[in-house]
Amino acid sequence: MDACVVVFPGSNCDRDVKVALEAVGGKPVRMVWHAETELPRCDLIVLPGGFAYGDYLRCGAMAAHSNVMRDVIARAKKGTPVLGICNGFQVLTETELLPGVLLRNASLKFVCRDVLLKVEQPGTLFTSHYRQDELIRIPVAHGDGNYFADQSTLDELEGEGRVVFRYVDKAGNATPAANPNGAQRNIAGICDKNRRVLGMMPHPERLFEPMLGGSDGRKVFESVLATLH
Repeated sequence: MDACVVVFPGSNCDRDVKVALEAVGGKPVRMVWHAETELPRCDLIVLPGGFAYGDYLRCGAMAAHSNVMRDVIARAKKGTPVLGICNGFQVLTETELLPGVLLRNASLKFVCRDVLLKVEQPGTLFTSHYRQDELIRIPVAHGDGNYFADQSTLDELEGEGRVVFRYVDKAGNATPAANPNGAQRNIAGICDKNRRVLGMMPHPERLFEPMLGGSDGRKVFESVLATLH
């Protein structure tokens, strides 16, 4: 699997996801600067976490109009898988590759801690190694992770099985207390209609091996590798 990680001014998780992808896939990962107009040939595109363009205007708003994103959007529409993590999720909504927006956390505070997620949709190329309703522990680190969309869009996401991850408690219930940012319906990650574009606020690359304190995020990368290998 050949993967590319897009790097924006302010990205700070690009190296982390590169390390995770190389550890799982065993192949070098290409880092692509935002000013490039074309990506090299690749099987997977990753938009990493961070603060692209300093999060000016809105998180991801400026990054969505960078040179490289024109090619990212074109390739996504042709079927190339795209994974957006945290700031990358924000960029995906700003490009309208995914619906909705990410608003300021309901607490108006930056949240950085482990959260529990329920795998709502294992039928994507990013989640095929998880079980339906599996509970996993993944860290979040964001100030703008409050997922918002109108009710018809939310109903459509639910009805089409496009809610991939949801914030839950230890019993697997989507409670207000388990929600770190106020996201509607405790949504932590969604995919597009073809289930080839995934946006998620939690950081799977931060828990992909025991040395980091856990490996629940590893299956995101293993799932992609198994599908695209």
